[in-house]
Amino acid sequence: MRVEYINPFVETAFSVLGEVLGGEVKRGDLYLKSTSTPVMGVAALVGLAGDVEGRVLFDMTMETAMNIASTMNMEELKEFDELAKATITELANIVTAQAVTKLHELGFRFDLTPPTLFTGERMEIANSDVEALIVPIITQQGKVEVNVAIRERN
Repeated sequence: MRVEYINPFVETAFSVLGEVLGGEVKRGDLYLKSTSTPVMGVAALVGLAGDVEGRVLFDMTMETAMNIASTMNMEELKEFDELAKATITELANIVTAQAVTKLHELGFRFDLTPPTLFTGERMEIANSDVEALIVPIITQQGKVEVNVAIRERN
């Protein structure tokens, strides 16, 4: 996995979360995961195709998702309803769109799928044969893990 593909997602996620959530944002220690990845409760997945193939997953607990949705909507949301789901999906959309724009400027060409939102307990995302880089980002609202699994097309 080339760092050129990953950095725009990490940098953009860090920047966008700081901008839309306010407050201090910290980056945790990066780590690699080569097997299936348990999802914390709410995950927005964006697929990538073109010069590369893979996916970016924004993973968080339900509590963190509710805190983020409440902050972004400037009101306390009581349940993970359509507004909360749309907010988390839009957050994933903003981050991936900005990252893909950066990658296009570097000469890489690929498309992304609209974000798909998954919720529930004991879910896992199988990485097939692509190693994933996990980047924890800690905000006042909770931890969001940016999980990037990308490889060049053969």
